[in-house]
Amino acid sequence: MIQIGEAQFAISDPITIALLVCAGVLGLILILLVFMIFRPTRVPAVLAHQLQALGSGQEQLRGNLQTVSDTQANAQTQLIQSLEARLATVQLQMQQQLAQMQERTNQSLHGSAQRTTTSLTQLQERLRAIDKAQDNITKLSGDVLSLQDILSNKQTRGAFGEIQLNDIVSKALPSDSYDMQKTLSNGRRADCLIHLPNPPGPIVIDAKFPLEAYEALHRAQTDWELKSAVANMRTSVRKHIRDISEKYILDGETADGALMFLPSEAVYAELHANFPELVREGFDARVWIVSPTTCMATLNTMRAILKDARMREQAGEIRKTLRLLHRDVELVVSRVGKLDTHFRQAREDLEGIGTAAERAGKRAAKLDNFDFEEIEADPSAPVLSPVKGTLNS
Repeated sequence: MIQIGEAQFAISDPITIALLVCAGVLGLILILLVFMIFRPTRVPAVLAHQLQALGSGQEQLRGNLQTVSDTQANAQTQLIQSLEARLATVQLQMQQQLAQMQERTNQSLHGSAQRTTTSLTQLQERLRAIDKAQDNITKLSGDVLSLQDILSNKQTRGAFGEIQLNDIVSKALPSDSYDMQKTLSNGRRADCLIHLPNPPGPIVIDAKFPLEAYEALHRAQTDWELKSAVANMRTSVRKHIRDISEKYILDGETADGALMFLPSEAVYAELHANFPELVREGFDARVWIVSPTTCMATLNTMRAILKDARMREQAGEIRKTLRLLHRDVELVVSRVGKLDTHFRQAREDLEGIGTAAERAGKRAAKLDNFDFEEIEADPSAPVLSPVKGTLNS
């Protein structure tokens, strides 16, 4: 690389080589001219020869420069043609790549549109499901508010407990084994009277629901509110136990105990967890506290007792039915014996028929193989005359 000022020239460039050669020739000519000026008398012939050689070199240099120029022009032409071919190839490849990219973009956009459509459809379905769930929640909220309205009134709350008790009893016991809203001899009306046999006798189930005391107990935030709610809970439950013991346990008419039905498992659990003394007081007063779950278990036990009592009541009928069944079995055995005798006789007759048929078959076979030519005439045997008309036929 040769740098002259700010311009740079490559040594391998043909133009640079030609310029260097020209510069060298010019420098040589200048040297010879200077030499001739300062020494004219000594080398005229040599100078003439050198000038001739220099002219020849100059012509040769001109030819080389023309060759270099032609070569450079051809190289430039070939380079331009190669660049044009490469540009055409690159342009074709770019067009193909652009077409492929456009196709992939269209496919991607189409797939994205389909996925977006599917997602929107699923979103709409989920929104519809959410709307339906919202409607159900709204309806449920209304039902809960209705239930709260029912439970806030003592009369409606009592009806709620009676309805739940009726549903449990109707599922556990036969319809003729209990009475709902039965009036006793003392004028008190029992929510449910179960007709158990003596002992223990008819037993009363009364529905009670100390909801206010229970809610106050759970709303309590200060120690004073908690103590007041606990005292209120004890007072309410003890009053219920005392009322049931005095109203529904009657000597000679009911059993010596009664059941207090709590239509809430939460209240039942609260009593057994934090008020065990109230449960013991109920035991002492022969009032047993039951929840929907324990009431169902107790009623199933009562159902077994009722079933056993009814079986004892029907013991005479059962024994009579067993005697008749025994007689029917004996008749069946007798008739089976007779039928067996008939079958045996029929079997013997069939065996006799088979034996006779076998003998008849043997005799028929013997007659079929009999040779009539070997029979000798028996003079004592009667001669059979032919039947008239047989020969004619």
